[in-house]
Amino acid sequence: MADYTQYTSPLSERYPSKEMKYLFSPEKKFRTWRRLWIALAESEKELGLDITQEQIDELKAHAEDINYDVAKAREKEVRHDVMSHVYAYGQQCPKAKGIIHLGATSCYVGYNTDLIIMSEALQLVRKKLINALSHLADFADKYKDQPCLAYTHYQAAQPTTVGKRATLWMNDLVMDLEDLDYVLGSIKLLGSKGTTGTQASFLELFSGDHEKCRQLDQKIAEKMGFRACYPVSGQTYSRKVDSRVLNVLAGIAQSAHKFSNDIRLLQHQKEVEEPFEKHQIGSSAMAYKRNPMRSERMASLANYVMADSMNPQITAATQWFERTLDDSANKRISVSEAFLATDSILELYINISENLVVYPKVIEAHLMAELPFMATENILMDAVKAGGDRQELHERIRELSMQAGRVVKEEGKPNDLLDRIAADPAFNISREALQKVLKPENYVGRAPEQTTEFLDGVIKPILDANRDALGIEAEINV
Repeated sequence: MADYTQYTSPLSERYPSKEMKYLFSPEKKFRTWRRLWIALAESEKELGLDITQEQIDELKAHAEDINYDVAKAREKEVRHDVMSHVYAYGQQCPKAKGIIHLGATSCYVGYNTDLIIMSEALQLVRKKLINALSHLADFADKYKDQPCLAYTHYQAAQPTTVGKRATLWMNDLVMDLEDLDYVLGSIKLLGSKGTTGTQASFLELFSGDHEKCRQLDQKIAEKMGFRACYPVSGQTYSRKVDSRVLNVLAGIAQSAHKFSNDIRLLQHQKEVEEPFEKHQIGSSAMAYKRNPMRSERMASLANYVMADSMNPQITAATQWFERTLDDSANKRISVSEAFLATDSILELYINISENLVVYPKVIEAHLMAELPFMATENILMDAVKAGGDRQELHERIRELSMQAGRVVKEEGKPNDLLDRIAADPAFNISREALQKVLKPENYVGRAPEQTTEFLDGVIKPILDANRDALGIEAEINV
């Protein structure tokens, strides 16, 4: 029976995917600890320490069947999580008991594990970024020729296309992907640096052989799937690593927030909507409503990630010398929650971008209500070609535009600018001729071509290089 008397985090109960929650689970952590102990023992054996293959085989045989009850009982006695798990592992591996964690400090398993988990979590975030880009690419290609109003200052400006607007969302994600790839490619392991980063305990184990100490780090890195360890450290890896990682996540949050803002505004205008399920309830009071709750949730989570990115910045800035423990509690919360929240954001991004609903008739109606104002430059040029004076005609268009604008704003009537121009003898142009000017596709510039060029030149190479990452199904639990 569920226990409803204890606090549970929304980031474990409601929003993230199972995959991301597993990466930050105790099981993932403790299994990685055991993998690191095996890597340490194997490397020490290869470098000449008195460790047998039988001992290593015993460690491998119990790498995953963790005796949590023994570790938990031991921790109540010794108040030390790492040594409790060393003890528990030793109970299962009596022959290897004496060489588990040999020469290492707690940070060996603790912070190498953190780096491994952050790397794997970034890889999962990367996959979801690729999937969001894929859905947006399909959307942009489908609507690359659909004219729509573009806005500056949230005031109607020159038209664009629905697809071109989607390229702006994608371009932000491409920059996030570039940042992610750079940071992911730069992450190394802490390695086996000892209590203050000097490798003193390992230098003692290897009888003063500095080369073996260097090789130990490299061997552990390779066994754990990394190219190298950080060349220097204190007891911990530099906390700037956490800051760099969360800056990437905050960048994704910025992009997602901007996307969610645009979708919410477009949904208000009834031009584009996020998906709305058959039995979904928009409001407990107003049954007709279709609230953009997924986009709103995306924005809410994005705010959290952006604010959370300050935590590792402060932690990195306030560490003393080789280490202080005031990083630990903050780090346990801020890093994991940033990943869980970012995962939740991308789940929403994938779901929304895959299922956007577009209403071309509404888009066209809004565009045609404003297009007469935007067409005045073309009308002016045609009138000048017919023999009119540009300065005089420019002033007449300005005056007529102000009059038409007052009719729209003060009287709530349709835009009658074209009727006013047709009735003005200075322009010498008929209403029918003016109507031919009002072709929306004539005012979108290179928007369709820019969309195609962006998809072919930027997005397609990314998707082609990451085909194995595609096909993620978003999990929207509530």
